[in-house]
Amino acid sequence: MMIMKKKIVKQRGGKTHGWGSKKKHRGAGSRGGRGRAGITKHKKLYFKKRGIEVGKSGHKSLQQRGLRPSTRSINLRDLERLANGKKEIILREFGYDKVIGTGNITSPLKVIAKGFSGKAAERIEAAKGQAIKEE
Repeated sequence: MMIMKKKIVKQRGGKTHGWGSKKKHRGAGSRGGRGRAGITKHKKLYFKKRGIEVGKSGHKSLQQRGLRPSTRSINLRDLERLANGKKEIILREFGYDKVIGTGNITSPLKVIAKGFSGKAAERIEAAKGQAIKEE
């Protein structure tokens, strides 16, 4: 095993010595003061001091705005584990709304849910089960 020595960088001749701009390593000069210094000079800081949000912008989805209800979905491959030996599953009791067709199902299950994707309903019925849509 070879022991590596620490590289010593003395930065001779480098005019900024790792601080980027020449101005960056001069106390608090480049950041406009220390702490909350200069708060009286800036309009945004005046509002921030009083807890008022200013200039907040950004995109919110329909779901975040409460205009579209969220649906919790479960994959077909997880249904058998969820059933745990039962022949009938009511998804509402587990907090799910919709069944999506990822994976396969082997046992015949009676699944009651608000919605099914096309493939999910197809695969449930192919395994001699039932896909019942609740209102």
